[in-house]
Amino acid sequence: MSERLPPPERWQQDVAEGDVALLDIPAVLDHERVFEIDVRFEVVHPGEDTTGWHALQVELDGAQAWARRLETPAGSADSLDYHCRRRVPAGQPLRVKAQTRVGPGVRRCRLRIEAESGGD
Repeated sequence: MSERLPPPERWQQDVAEGDVALLDIPAVLDHERVFEIDVRFEVVHPGEDTTGWHALQVELDGAQAWARRLETPAGSADSLDYHCRRRVPAGQPLRVKAQTRVGPGVRRCRLRIEAESGGD
């Protein structure tokens, strides 16, 4: 007799041009879950003269998991992407926070968090 697998889950938060995204995934009591987490921050620097910058910081359950800052050349579009796998024990929630910063001339285009469990 095979054990019944929990259903897959898909959670997402898209804040468009916002500077902070917060994704709260509630706890389930009867099984552990494994999430594939993706964070994407897209920017554009429409100017012509200066090099700007963009930065992304990701926290998992209140602890910094990753942070990067990159130069954004004038006249270009760019992104920062973060991916990880996170095991969430039964009875515990998961909170993913993405916070962004941009330098002069750089404009936020999109900030999105996605989390998927495989149902296994």
